[in-house]
Amino acid sequence: MVRNWFDLSLQTMMLGFEAQRVIGLRLAKLATGDAAAVEAQLMVTEKVAALVEASTTLATGGSHKTVISRYRKHVRANERRLSKRRKS
Repeated sequence: MVRNWFDLSLQTMMLGFEAQRVIGLRLAKLATGDAAAVEAQLMVTEKVAALVEASTTLATGGSHKTVISRYRKHVRANERRLSKRRKS
């Protein structure tokens, strides 16, 4: 039981660190004005989709660990996308 809570806490902490990186990349993207409106719209759309996905997962019996794992995958994908664009 303690192990499960520790694992969940660790995954949540990692999500927080990864999300901070994406926030920084997004702020840099928005500050340049380079397609800022498109990035802002994409950000909102992604957040709504993530909420629906998480709600559906939990409503159908999925675990919090599954939700955090999926969020982390989305965050890493955003980091890759934003890092690639920033280098271009």
